[in-house]
Amino acid sequence: MADKILIFIPMYNCARQIGRVLEQLKHPDVAQVFHGVICVDNQSPDDTLEVAAAAMEGVPLPYRAIFRNNGNYGLGGSHKVAIDFALARGYSHLVVLHGDDQGSIADLTPRIAAGAHHGLDCLLGARFMPGSRLEGYSALRTAANQIFNGVFSIVSGQRLYDLGSGLNLYRVEIFRDGFHRRFRDDLTFNYFLILACCQKQFRQQFFPLTWREDDQISNAKLFRQGLRMLKLLAQRIFDPNGFLAAEHRAVAIESYSSQTVREWTGA
Repeated sequence: MADKILIFIPMYNCARQIGRVLEQLKHPDVAQVFHGVICVDNQSPDDTLEVAAAAMEGVPLPYRAIFRNNGNYGLGGSHKVAIDFALARGYSHLVVLHGDDQGSIADLTPRIAAGAHHGLDCLLGARFMPGSRLEGYSALRTAANQIFNGVFSIVSGQRLYDLGSGLNLYRVEIFRDGFHRRFRDDLTFNYFLILACCQKQFRQQFFPLTWREDDQISNAKLFRQGLRMLKLLAQRIFDPNGFLAAEHRAVAIESYSSQTVREWTGA
């Protein structure tokens, strides 16, 4: 079966950046490997939806759409909206590209064109592997990420160069059984996901990328995030099987529904 690849862009208060992100998709190489793009907005209070709709007009892909979550689902919940859509529409692969203009689709497009994703379940962008370039990262944040990458690698039994950058590709079929739906809907969703992918022995490969960080996380927030990661790791270490089966969400949402803001068909 020929590849049918969907780009998913999660958005929240991205009015200043989303136009630049969608501008990336106007490069002619993008249309050669991707079928569609969806932007999933998590109830942004700013002008993200309006800016995205205007920028989406010129994207030369056969399918384009903008959705708005019907509830505050968080970043993880927006992933679940996109995964449900990709499964329902018969897409072979889902690419996650964050809407804050920190990463570039150009780091992934040539790899897909060369077939690097074939035979893999996950092709993951890695900010902290040889060949990557970081712009605007503090030494503290870089060191903290590398330490957690090492700890997660030991726990998972696999070398992990990143726990969740904003540029990743997944084979859609791996989500068919819904294992991901019980993971938290907040920013820790990616940590749950990569540990589960390792435990389920999915075929994974990392690739280097260029990453910009203009909005530095505070040391206090970094500390709180670290505590959440340690709690998550403890769950995985002491009860590996229960970790996959457990309900990790604060609120178990039955249906991650959204409304269609705009939809375009035909390049």
